[in-house]
Amino acid sequence: MPGMEQNKRGGGMSVREAGQKGGETVKNKYGSEFYEQIGRKGGLATKLAHGHEFYEQIGKKGGKKGGEATRDRYGPNFYEKIGQKGGQKVKQLIEEGKRAAAVAQKQKRAS
Repeated sequence: MPGMEQNKRGGGMSVREAGQKGGETVKNKYGSEFYEQIGRKGGLATKLAHGHEFYEQIGKKGGKKGGEATRDRYGPNFYEKIGQKGGQKVKQLIEEGKRAAAVAQKQKRAS
């Protein structure tokens, strides 16, 4: 978080530095499996408390944010370009499928 690093009291370490130090201490004491266990417990508790719909909602929000970030980063022409590439790939795959079907048909007739 911006500004958190500047949040020092009495010339000591910042809040961020203290958090990192605390996290390292816990990791050294309990190991990385500890974080896996508490993560699973938290995920299960969230699932039980909020249900499937909660995950759908946050997934939609994340997708919207990601789409907006991509739009802002690459601009509207980006979507036109990738759409054309996708269309070309589909056309290519259809042609390859037709050729493979024709070869298979010839082999079938020859048998």
